[in-house]
Amino acid sequence: MANVVVVGAQWGDEGKGKIVDWLSERADVIARFQGGHNAGHTLVIDGKVYKLNALPSGVVRGGKLSVIGNGVVLDPWHLVSEIEKIRAQGVEISPETLMIAENTPLILPFHGELDRARESQNSVAKIGTTGRGIGPAYEDKVGRRAIRVADLADEATLALRVDRALVHHNALRAGLGLEAIDRNEIIAKLNEIAPEILQYAAPVWKVLTEKRKAGKRILFEGAQGSLLDIDFGTYPFVTSSNVIAGQAATGVGIGPGSIDFVLGIVKAYTTRVGEGPFPTELQDETGERLGTRGHEFGTVTGRKRRCGWFDAALVKQTCAVSGVNGIALTKLDVLDGFETLKICVGYELDGKRMDYLPIASDQQARCTPIYEEMEGWSESTEGARSWADLPANAIKYVRRVEELIDCPVALLSTSPEREDTILVTDPFED
Repeated sequence: MANVVVVGAQWGDEGKGKIVDWLSERADVIARFQGGHNAGHTLVIDGKVYKLNALPSGVVRGGKLSVIGNGVVLDPWHLVSEIEKIRAQGVEISPETLMIAENTPLILPFHGELDRARESQNSVAKIGTTGRGIGPAYEDKVGRRAIRVADLADEATLALRVDRALVHHNALRAGLGLEAIDRNEIIAKLNEIAPEILQYAAPVWKVLTEKRKAGKRILFEGAQGSLLDIDFGTYPFVTSSNVIAGQAATGVGIGPGSIDFVLGIVKAYTTRVGEGPFPTELQDETGERLGTRGHEFGTVTGRKRRCGWFDAALVKQTCAVSGVNGIALTKLDVLDGFETLKICVGYELDGKRMDYLPIASDQQARCTPIYEEMEGWSESTEGARSWADLPANAIKYVRRVEELIDCPVALLSTSPEREDTILVTDPFED
């Protein structure tokens, strides 16, 4: 039985939620391995819409174990609120269906305050953070001052952890003109929320090792997109964690040999939320048309997404870094009706041709896209469930994408509905 990692291969918002939900029917365990509640996964099941931020997409599927791994940073108050919201939609969530790694770091209220204060006071270049405290929580993790799920079980340990964190944060807040953190108040809040979180706490690494030995299928769910990876993304306009497939192993506590298939989620065009370079961005009527047809607004922030043509050079790059075995191409139907389509096949930088986006931000800013044009199609692809349902030019477009990114299409999505999917290769059976 194959274990599958799902990663976004662009700047996020590629349609991971639907694909993970589609695959979760074949999985026994669905595990989140990085990110925080800045993730936004929208699932549409039998006409019912579920919007998830912290919870793994598998929670809406009965009989599955959903896991939040140690690579995630977790806002406990948001999680409890999200659980209540999803329960109100008729979904059962219990310690039998949801598990949180004991070594998962927590996002505390002062992390969000710091996040927002920095962004509002940054006069050089805004990062475009969601302001939810994700970055500061990861900083505390690597700074060895994080408060983790297991710490909630012992009041003496919790107090020591809080004191260590406040030495750093109160000094930082003073420099930003913020009031000092009320130690007793934050400890009281954590003690109050502790029972709600601890009921789900478990040694995730051990449970997943046992599940794998028993032949269970594990689906590893990533958030954001590879171009937002802290190491390989368009730094500094990135998220604060590793997003690429290799993080799946360390983000839950299994060996890399446990990963059998990496599925990259790729939108048939390109979008980006927030600041940062975007070589194929279209600030014209075509960009507006893509955004309107694709309903391109952030699930978490509501911010309008920037839109542009498909960037094959970038996707080839992200597929290589994550070791992608096959892609799920989403939102093909948004391209219906375009007379001409363009695909970026490389860049021109200071008079030289580049087949990848350089890492230096000043060079990224000077890159101009080199396009290849293709004839579009007037027929509708929305809801197509087989190759026979697709116009000839749509098939040509898909095949050309495969050639340019040097990676095959495993799944093709033609609408938000989970059944409107063409299966080429089942990642669990590959």
